[in-house]
Amino acid sequence: MRRKDIPDEVAEQVLGRFTDVGLIDDEAFAQMWVQSRHAGRGLGRRALAAELRRRGVDNEIVSEAVEALDSEQEERRAYELVMRKLSATRGVERTKRVRRLVGMLARKGYPPGMAYRVVKEALDTEGDNTEDLPDHWDLD
Repeated sequence: MRRKDIPDEVAEQVLGRFTDVGLIDDEAFAQMWVQSRHAGRGLGRRALAAELRRRGVDNEIVSEAVEALDSEQEERRAYELVMRKLSATRGVERTKRVRRLVGMLARKGYPPGMAYRVVKEALDTEGDNTEDLPDHWDLD
C-alpha cells in the first residue's frame, strides 16, 4: 500500500479489518504453502522456509509451518525425487551419479546428510525390488 501512497493510518485500518474477518492469515498461508510446494515441487524444509521468508512471513510462523512437515514425509519425498532422476544417470560413474543426485536434492532444500543417505540407499537398491526400503518409505 505504501507503493500506492496510501496513508499508513488507512492501511492499518484496512489490514486490521482484513485480519479481523479472516482474509489475512499468515499461519494458514504458510501451512498451505509448505504442503503444496513440498508435494508439488518436492521442496525440502530449508527451501520452503526461504520462500516464505522472501514473502514476508514472520520467522516464528515460518518455523512452525516448516516443522509441521514430518521428517519421514520429507525423506520419502526426497527418495521419490531421486528415483525419478535415477534412470537419467545410468551409465554414469557412481561418484558422479551421487554428486548429481545429492546436488539436485540440495538445490531443493534437503539437508546434506539426508540427501546423501537417500541417494546411497536408492543406488544400492537400484534394480532390486523395493522390499529392502525402510518401512516408512512405503511408496504404494
